[in-house]
Amino acid sequence: MLSANPQPYQPDAIIEAFIDDLWSERGLSDNTLSAYRTDLQHFDQYLQQRSVQLIDAGRDIVQDYLGQRFDAGLKASSQARLLSSLRRFYGFLLIHKQIEKDPMALISSPKLARKLPDTLTEADIEALLAEPDSEDTIEARDKAMLELLYATGLRVSELVGLTMEQLGLRQGLVRITGKGGKERLVPLGEIALEELERYLSHTRPILLGEVVSDVVFPSSRSRMMTRQTFWHRIKLYALRAGINKALSPHTLRHAFATHLLNHGADLRVVQLLLGHSSLSTTQIYTHVAQARLQQLHAQFHPRG
Repeated sequence: MLSANPQPYQPDAIIEAFIDDLWSERGLSDNTLSAYRTDLQHFDQYLQQRSVQLIDAGRDIVQDYLGQRFDAGLKASSQARLLSSLRRFYGFLLIHKQIEKDPMALISSPKLARKLPDTLTEADIEALLAEPDSEDTIEARDKAMLELLYATGLRVSELVGLTMEQLGLRQGLVRITGKGGKERLVPLGEIALEELERYLSHTRPILLGEVVSDVVFPSSRSRMMTRQTFWHRIKLYALRAGINKALSPHTLRHAFATHLLNHGADLRVVQLLLGHSSLSTTQIYTHVAQARLQQLHAQFHPRG
């Protein structure tokens, strides 16, 4: 805690008081605290070269420092963290009455480009979907889940929470209530529909036993499966299939979107299927569509 009484200027002590406050109030990780400390120590070194103290830094000198760091090629993620370090630090000093004006008040943050998540190739997907053993009850269920997930682009939470009334097998559709309570209809696709019908006829009754439930994909205890459980199942099959890429719970969802675009789907159609409320969310896949267009142009245009 900083004292409100005048004290000799000790930048390290001020920085450590701030770090201690972050640790006790925010519960940040040791790595994050270390990064904040390093950011502030570098900034203090810059100020000392100009005979300026941390508590006296104004907006202009902060902007000069940021401009110098950004021009030196600081990564966008590091830029964002540096700004966060300085904002939190000067907010802390303001609360503890060490400064009267926040030099960060009018400094805006750069927009970070959204990175397209790692995805799987179509060959990867084929290997993954072929891995579960249809003769094993649990793996037969998992195979139906994987096929449905790749065919529809559902979120894992939507998949594990799926109920029988959401299935329209005759129409080949599944009705999903996504984020914000918004409803969408998603086509199943022929292979996924066949796999789902096979599962519902033979495997699901075994999993449920005497239990009455409307859950489409119950666990081995006849209850709704957790997202974490299914995620572990995906990782198991990926390991068995020899897929060494970094995976996430949304891996098949991203593959669904990417592969649709690679085969010529419109970005707005993918938006509707994914249940994104804004096209800007889907636009992380824009470069996929552009790459596909360039490939088609090069392949078919007379002067491509």
